[in-house]
Amino acid sequence: MIPFGRPPRSTAALAALIAGAFVIAAPAPILAQTSAQTSAQPQTAPEAAARALHERLLVLDTHLDTPANLVKPGWSILDRHSATEDGSQVDYPRMVEGGLDGGWWAVYSAQGPLTPEATAASLAVAQARIAAIRALATDHPDKFGLALRAADAAPIAASGRRVVFISMENAYPLTGRPDQVQAFYDQGLRMISLVHFANNELADSATDPAGPRWHGLSPAGRRMAAQANRLGMVIDASHASDDVFDQLIAYSATPIILSHSGPRDVYDHPRNIDDARLRRLAASGGVIQINALGAYLKALPETPERTAALAALRQEFGPAPARTPEQNAAYQTRMRALNQQHPPAQADFEDFIAHLLHALAVVGPRHVGVGADWDGGGGVSGMNDVSALPRITERLLAEGYSEDDLAAIWSGNALRLLKQAEDYAASLK
Repeated sequence: MIPFGRPPRSTAALAALIAGAFVIAAPAPILAQTSAQTSAQPQTAPEAAARALHERLLVLDTHLDTPANLVKPGWSILDRHSATEDGSQVDYPRMVEGGLDGGWWAVYSAQGPLTPEATAASLAVAQARIAAIRALATDHPDKFGLALRAADAAPIAASGRRVVFISMENAYPLTGRPDQVQAFYDQGLRMISLVHFANNELADSATDPAGPRWHGLSPAGRRMAAQANRLGMVIDASHASDDVFDQLIAYSATPIILSHSGPRDVYDHPRNIDDARLRRLAASGGVIQINALGAYLKALPETPERTAALAALRQEFGPAPARTPEQNAAYQTRMRALNQQHPPAQADFEDFIAHLLHALAVVGPRHVGVGADWDGGGGVSGMNDVSALPRITERLLAEGYSEDDLAAIWSGNALRLLKQAEDYAASLK
């Protein structure tokens, strides 16, 4: 196997980034109250201090699946929605309420058949998703800003807008199309993962019941990873098998990210990563962003009645992008009734914190962040949408982590990786 290349030596500028150079002091933001603030109980002094710090930091999440909602008929990012009412977890009002400055908005592609026809159909879906993400900034330039470089994030947030980086979850639609990898980069793609729930033509998945196909990356996957390095994109190994992770650590020219994963030593699930690999990730300069999807945090009781009811409901209404606004409203009404009849099993905030604190204890705050998988299954009891994000800051302060630590966790680490990817690509020119 031919290495993709070797990372450049750290420079003084990168050292500054690692130390938290991407922290911004927000200019007197006008904030909606959090749900905690609107309760009858006033904030305690520690809560108020944590909230004030949270607002000073640049707060980014590395895995927002919200573009799935952006393409729904009648759904607007500017309206305040509810996880209870329509299942959504991210919108502009709740981002303001929770102090979320933005993050990486995912072009997600479900894994389909390994045929040229299916891949072409998936490419059309991916093109529609990236267009919807870019439209956040073009349609609402006073509220969102498209970020193409690591250095763009802080000025966008300082202007009072939300940061829009673009990522891709599952490069399946780009299989065999290096021209499309370049085309998506030209439209703003800056983070890419090769695989999702099942093996594809690029790499093995951590969760394919058939087991490994390639025992890591395929030749096409190695070529795509090398192209991502050359362009200056961060490579994401969430959902990839352990063999893929090992090969990316060994051969990627720049550090990789796990954009929404967790530690296997807390909960033994193939989507999580063991402590030995977590240490290797950190030693290579990489970062793990902690996921908040309950099934990856702890063992949840099986609810076959709910599974069957969900399958029947989705079959009846079809995929969300194909529904009319009226059909979508009817779907949500039925979904609320289903949730009452068959409540979903959930992990809670302490389960999420256990994963976060374990990762911090193993590799330290310069290699850990948050990628909760909002609108993609993430969210726990006590943190069901992004309005609750200040709870994380409050808890980490109580655990003894400093403002510099929190600056790294909330954005500095992920931005450092992007800057290193940018610098490597520039060095080739």
